[in-house]
Amino acid sequence: MNASAEWEDLVSTALVGTDRRPQAGEAAGEIELLGRAAVHTLRMRAGRRPVASEPLSVAAPEEQPAVSRAAGGRLARILGGEQPRLLAEWLEIAAGRGYRLSPHLLPELLDHAARDRSIRSHLGVLAGNRGRWLAGLNPAWGFLLEEVTVAAAGSANAPEVWEVGTSGDRRAHLAALRAVDPAEARKLLAVTWEKETPDDRAAFLEVLADGLSLDDEPFLEAVLDDRRREVRHQAADLLTRLPDSRLALRMAERVARYVTVVGGKIQVTPPVACDSTMERDGIRAKPPRGTGEKSWWLQQAVARASLGVWPRLLGHPPRELVQMKIVDWGREVMAGWVRATVLQGDPEWARELFASDPLADLLAALPPAEQEVVAAGFVRRHGLDGQLIMVLGGAAAPWGPDLAKAVLQKIIEVSETQPWNIGELAKLAGERIDPALCGMAERLSPEPPIQEVAALLRFRDDMLKELH
Repeated sequence: MNASAEWEDLVSTALVGTDRRPQAGEAAGEIELLGRAAVHTLRMRAGRRPVASEPLSVAAPEEQPAVSRAAGGRLARILGGEQPRLLAEWLEIAAGRGYRLSPHLLPELLDHAARDRSIRSHLGVLAGNRGRWLAGLNPAWGFLLEEVTVAAAGSANAPEVWEVGTSGDRRAHLAALRAVDPAEARKLLAVTWEKETPDDRAAFLEVLADGLSLDDEPFLEAVLDDRRREVRHQAADLLTRLPDSRLALRMAERVARYVTVVGGKIQVTPPVACDSTMERDGIRAKPPRGTGEKSWWLQQAVARASLGVWPRLLGHPPRELVQMKIVDWGREVMAGWVRATVLQGDPEWARELFASDPLADLLAALPPAEQEVVAAGFVRRHGLDGQLIMVLGGAAAPWGPDLAKAVLQKIIEVSETQPWNIGELAKLAGERIDPALCGMAERLSPEPPIQEVAALLRFRDDMLKELH
C-alpha cells in the first residue's frame, strides 16, 4: 500500500470507528490506530521518494554569516509561542544586519510566510541560498524567489541582474541604482516598461518614490495611461507629491471651481460628473458601497490637490482652514485634506489636522522627534480607548523616554480603575518602547502590569544583543 492510500485508510477507520472497521492484520482498538498514525506521520515528515529519477541539484554555498546559536534559539522560542508578536521585529533586525537563518528553522518560517505576507521581504535575505533552493522544490514557498536577496541589494553595478534576475532581485537592483543615479534608474525602467508585468510595474514605481523629483514627472505622466488601474493610481500618488507637476496644476484648477470662502465659511460645489480626464488623474469614478458619487469625487479631488494651493485659493493658513465651518461637505473636504497630508508628508498640515482629529496616519506624517512630543501629550490628556491604541500605532518605534513614561503612567493610572482594560496597551508598550529603557520601567512601579512590560523590554533587549 502506498503512503497516500495508507493514510486514507487510517482516516477512514478513524471516522467510522475501530469497532466498525478494524485495521487489517491488527487488533481493533484506538491505541493501535493511533500508533500506526504516529508511525505514518513520522515517515511522511522524514521525506518522500522523488517522483523523477533525476538527482536533485545542490544548494549553492552560503555567503552570509549565520545568526548566533543564542539568536537562533530565541527565534525558535518565539516560533514556539513565547512572545510571538516579536517575530516581525526579530526578522527585521536580523535581515537588516545581513544574517541568514539556521537551516533547521527554514521550513517552519517558510510555512509561516506562506500565510503572512508581511514577513516575506525579511526572509528574502534571511533564507540564504539554502532557502532559495528549498523554494525551488516546493511551490508553496515559491514566493521566496520573488523577494530581494542580500546579493541583489548591492547590485547597482551588476546590469545582468536586470536582464535575468527574479522580480525581487531586479527591484533591489533598481533601488540600488536609484540611490546613486536616480536618472539612470528611471531610464533603465523606461526602456523595459512595456514588457514588464503589471505586478512588476507597480513594484518598480514604489522604488521611484525614493529621490522623487520633477525630473520623474514626464515618465510618471505617461504612466497615467497605463493599462492597469492600480499602476495608474500609484503614478498619480507620486505626482501628487510633486506640487509643480502638471497633475497638481490640473487638480488646483478643479478644486478652485469646487471650493470658495464666503462670509467666513467654506462653501463647496461638488463635481457633477467624473470625466475621462479626471479618471486619468487618479480619481476613481465608482464610489465604495454607501458613498455618494459627488462625495467620492470631491474627496479624491481634494486629496490630489497640492496642499500649498489652499492658502492661496482661500486666503487663510492651514490652522484657520481646519477650524473654519465647511458648509454641507465638511466630512469630504477634511478627509481629502487628511489623505493629501499623508501623501505629501506635510508636517504643518499634519500638526493642525491632528489637533482637530487625532489619527495615526497624521501622527506618522510628523518628524520623529515631534511625533514623540505630540503622542505623549495625547496620551496624557486622553483616556484609554481604541483611538489611543490606534494613535500610538502611528508613533515611530522605538519610543523614547518622554512617550515611554507617558504610556507607563497611563498603565499605572488605568490599572487602578480598569485593570481589565490595560492588556493591549501593556503589550504595545513592551513592543514599542526602546528596550534600553527597561531599567526605567522596572524602577517606575513594582506592580505587575509595569513589571510585565519591563520583562518584555528585557526580552527584547536580550534579543537585540544576540543579534549584534
